[in-house]
Amino acid sequence: MKKIGFIGAGNMAGALMKGLLAAKLYRPQDILASDVVAAQLTKVRRAYHVEGIRDNRALVRAVPTIVLAVKPQIIDEVLAEIRPEASREKLFISIAAGVPLARLEQGLGGHARVVRVMPNTPALVGKGMAVIVRGKKATPQDERLTLALFRGVGEALAVKDEALLDPVTGLSGSGPAYIYLFAEALMTGGIQAGLPVKVATQLTLQTLEGAVAMLKETKKSPKELRDMVTSPGGTTLAGLAQLEAYRFSDAVVAAVHAATRRSQELGQG
Repeated sequence: MKKIGFIGAGNMAGALMKGLLAAKLYRPQDILASDVVAAQLTKVRRAYHVEGIRDNRALVRAVPTIVLAVKPQIIDEVLAEIRPEASREKLFISIAAGVPLARLEQGLGGHARVVRVMPNTPALVGKGMAVIVRGKKATPQDERLTLALFRGVGEALAVKDEALLDPVTGLSGSGPAYIYLFAEALMTGGIQAGLPVKVATQLTLQTLEGAVAMLKETKKSPKELRDMVTSPGGTTLAGLAQLEAYRFSDAVVAAVHAATRRSQELGQG
């Protein structure tokens, strides 16, 4: 592939650089990065041996594919800055949470090829999940390229309806944090019940990994697998009863809905 540039060199940008290099889709000399924080540029330079520059417009001029990896709160400012360089020959891939295609396209002058992506942080370890949707000017080839990029750091799928990206954000975008909170609670419960910290941590991590593997490999539903381990009058039933008493399932559903609404609010600017 040709060169690619990242405006914003934070964690997600770094994860993508790592994945692209590991998948041999790009060489270090084919990747450029810009960031207002000098320390971030130093970090990616040292970690991935890519070129770092401070000028966003110069980056756009230098590469055909640009990943917009900045916070949604500053996306309009960045779009206005690089708009003079946004020709039809450039592909812009945005991972700014909640920012809709119409706003991205308008900010780039109305004629840019834009693909919007909702990734998540497990991309840092090659286990990410990304959902993409292409804008009015983007081509099927742009969609294939974007899918290839994000499959370098996990799994990726394309959808036609942009409105789906808000619940995608609420589920897979924010979902890892829900899992981390659950893991933290499992560890705390184990420690309070008498387990050493190291043992509680090992048990928690392997239990989560094993449960995910069961879901993937057996093809059974979560309810079917839950029923398999829940005996009448047994320990699992006692634990599940407490989760139900504290409305665990309702809380998780509410978390997805709340994150979805926040994504919608971010999109409104």
